[in-house]
Amino acid sequence: MKTFKPKIFSVMKNYTKEQFIKDVISGIIVAIIALPLSIAFALGAGVSAEKGIYAAIISSLVGAFLGGSRVQISGPTGAFIVITQSVILSYGLNGLAVSMIMAGIFLVLLGVFKLGRLIKFIPSPITVGFTAGIGVTIFTLEVKDFLGLSPESMPTNFLGKWGYYLSHLNEVNWQSVILALVCIVILVIWPRFNKKIPNSLIAIIVGTVATQLLNLEVKLLGEIPKSLGAPVVPEMSFDMIQQLVAPSFTIAILVAMQALLSAVVTDGIINSRTNSHMELIAQGVSNIILGFFGCIPTTGGVARGVQSAQNGARTPVAAIVHSVSLFVFLIVLMPFIKLVPLPVLAAILMVVSYNMLNLNVLIGYLKNPKSDLAVLICSCVLTFAFDLVFAIEVGLIMAAFLFMKRMSDVTEVQGWRYINDENDPESLTLRKVPAHTLVYEVSGPMFFAVSDKILKITGEADTKCIIIRMRGVNSIDATAMNTLEQLLEKCKKKGITLILSHVNVQPRKLMDNVGFTRKIEKSNLCDNIDKALMRAKEIVEE
Repeated sequence: MKTFKPKIFSVMKNYTKEQFIKDVISGIIVAIIALPLSIAFALGAGVSAEKGIYAAIISSLVGAFLGGSRVQISGPTGAFIVITQSVILSYGLNGLAVSMIMAGIFLVLLGVFKLGRLIKFIPSPITVGFTAGIGVTIFTLEVKDFLGLSPESMPTNFLGKWGYYLSHLNEVNWQSVILALVCIVILVIWPRFNKKIPNSLIAIIVGTVATQLLNLEVKLLGEIPKSLGAPVVPEMSFDMIQQLVAPSFTIAILVAMQALLSAVVTDGIINSRTNSHMELIAQGVSNIILGFFGCIPTTGGVARGVQSAQNGARTPVAAIVHSVSLFVFLIVLMPFIKLVPLPVLAAILMVVSYNMLNLNVLIGYLKNPKSDLAVLICSCVLTFAFDLVFAIEVGLIMAAFLFMKRMSDVTEVQGWRYINDENDPESLTLRKVPAHTLVYEVSGPMFFAVSDKILKITGEADTKCIIIRMRGVNSIDATAMNTLEQLLEKCKKKGITLILSHVNVQPRKLMDNVGFTRKIEKSNLCDNIDKALMRAKEIVEE
């Protein structure tokens, strides 16, 4: 049962007063960073501000008691803005609640059945691509508040939004634009002078104070409810559940990817090891709870985790302090928070979206194979132009086909070079092959994409034996196995004996299971090429 033991129960045995002080300081600092971001992410996702704050409060608390990481701190992130908005537009807030509960169940199952490792099979070009696409989408969403526009209705698609912006430039609130630009400058420059105090906090303070002193006519955040309300069981039907499977699974994958990535980064800082199974279970439980409260999805964020570790946190106590601090901020600072201008929050999210683009990584992919670049571009464009779920599905299909093509390209079926005469200068390096015998060597995995290469193996008019050397074949699938059976039958009809040399463990096991070993006869399955040549000599001389 150690596999499913929350980290808090194993790290508190030698807890000291000194470490408690570090955890408290770290938790408060990360709460200061998380407050403005939680508000911005909630508004960007299409829900009220308190939903973002309480999402951070509940998820970090659940993560502290159930999670598998020492310093993981959960909360809303920018990656969920696109999928959350998409679900709300199509199914309403009730649909979002259902999809979060379903995503939470998926995550718990991933943890219980120890399937978190499957996340690593999502190719990097897809994750980089849809992350960049999410960045473009967030930027596009925030242009409205950046320009100070107040549309009665907005187009839901990417091109429609930009068309609206361009056609309403005459309605731009220049006070809003200037305020947002000033805040963007602060967000970019401040970390060069001070990395301890978060740049988003400075931008909010400066932007809010400037708005009040200069009497700027810009839209404000307004009153935020202090209470979350009672949990509500969302209405659901079988049809709704069917329709929400895809977005729910996407939310679960995003949560798992970000949580495990954050855990890996923080583990490197504090020299620890996260229990990934418990971390996924904790993320699942917190998102299920948040679904009943109508909040937005949460996960472990790299920025929060790194800040927590760098400020001295070494136990989940920091996450507990972070949760309590956010609740205190919500109750005490409400008179100030309601005065925060929306252009300031737009500026924060625009900088977040730029960071998600990660231009250095995108430029680096220009040096990678064109197939990887194609998957990246496709995932990115489909994310902001159509839908995140669709982008991931198409990206995975493209990556799978391109991978199969690469594997097909590296799998070779080659005939041996034979000794032509006794004076051949390379004859010492070549084996003597019996008369009427052909030898082929297969290098690489044998799977359905290379079946046509296997069927090209053929004998000549006087051929009595064909040897296939398989020392370079570590795996074989059912299609390739069927192709080998077809080759065997073809050889039998022509009176040719098929001999296999050096069959590795996985191919041999499959051959035994499907009865191929019996069909070819065990005497024709040889341990190495020398025994295979001896076997061929016996057959030829019979």
